[in-house]
Amino acid sequence: MLENTVSFTAPSHGRESHLTKEHWRELPIHAYVKMFIIGVLFGFLFRSEIHDIVSRWVTDSSWSHGFLIPLFSVYFIDQHKQEVLNLRPRPNYLGLLLLICCIVFYPFNIVHLQYGYLRPMTMIGTLGAIVLFLGGWRLVKYTWLPIAFLVFAVPLPQRYYNSLTDPMRRWAATIASGLLNLVPDLEASANGKIIDVFYKGQSLEPALDVAEACSGMRLLLAFMALGVAMAYLHERKLWQRLVLVISTVPIAILCNVVRVTVTGFIYILIHPKYAQGIYHDMLGMAMLPLAFGLYGFLALFMSNLFIDDDLDAGAEDIVVRKRDR
Repeated sequence: MLENTVSFTAPSHGRESHLTKEHWRELPIHAYVKMFIIGVLFGFLFRSEIHDIVSRWVTDSSWSHGFLIPLFSVYFIDQHKQEVLNLRPRPNYLGLLLLICCIVFYPFNIVHLQYGYLRPMTMIGTLGAIVLFLGGWRLVKYTWLPIAFLVFAVPLPQRYYNSLTDPMRRWAATIASGLLNLVPDLEASANGKIIDVFYKGQSLEPALDVAEACSGMRLLLAFMALGVAMAYLHERKLWQRLVLVISTVPIAILCNVVRVTVTGFIYILIHPKYAQGIYHDMLGMAMLPLAFGLYGFLALFMSNLFIDDDLDAGAEDIVVRKRDR
C-alpha cells in the first residue's frame, strides 16, 4: 500500500483572470472620440464657471491648491484603470434624467435663484450624471470619489469664508494669549482677534493682530483635500479612513494655533521684523510638514492598534488529495 500525496493549486476565480486591458492606450479610438466630444460640450456649457474658478486659483493664494485637485482626481481613476478599462458599461437612464435636470437647473439658477455657489456645484453634478448615464453604476463605483473630490477645488462664497475665518482667528488669539502668559514678565490678553501684550511692564505697540492669513483656513482647506486623498489611497478599514478624514480639521486648527503662538514669541522676544513678511510666510509653510507629521503619526498609531489575524484573501488555496495504490 503506497500513499502518494498530490498537491495542486486551485485555479483563481478572481476578476484578475478576466482582465484583458491594462493601459489606457488600449481603449478603442471611438471611445476617445466620444470622450473628446463630451468634453468639448461640457467645457462649452460651463466655460464661464471654469474660467472663474481658474482665475480664483491664480489670484487668491487661499485657493492655489485648486490646481492640484483635478490631477488628484485623474490619479484616483488611474488607480483603478484595470477595472475601468475592462468593465462592461451599462447605460443608466436615471443618469439621463439627472443630466437633464442639471442642464435645466443651471440657467434657472443663473436667472432666478442667482445663488453663485450652486453654479459650480451644478457643473460637478452634471459630470456625475454623465458618468452614470453612459457607464452605469459599475463605472460610478470607481469614479464617484474622484468626481466628488472636485468640490475641494471650488472656492467658497466670500461670506461663508469670512464666517469660518473669524471664529478661527478668535480661537487662535485666545489660545495663543494663554500660552504667551507662561513667559515670565509677560502678560497677554485677547480682545477678539487682537492680542494686547505687556512685556516687562511696557505695552508693546502695535498689538498683535491675528490677520485673515493667520486664520488657518488656507491650511485647513488644503490639508482636508490632501487628507481625503491619503485616506483614499491607503488600504485601510473604513472606520480608519473616516478617522483620518475627520482628524484633518483639529490637526489644521492645532497647527494654526502653533503658528500664531510662535509668531507671538518671535514678535515679543526676538524682533518684530521676523514676525512679518517673508519670515511670516515661511513659518506658515512650515506648518504643513508639522500637519503631515501629526497625520502620519495618527495613521501609524491606528495601523498598530489592532492586529488583523485574517488570512490574506488573495492567497491561493492549496488542495491536498491522497490516493492509495
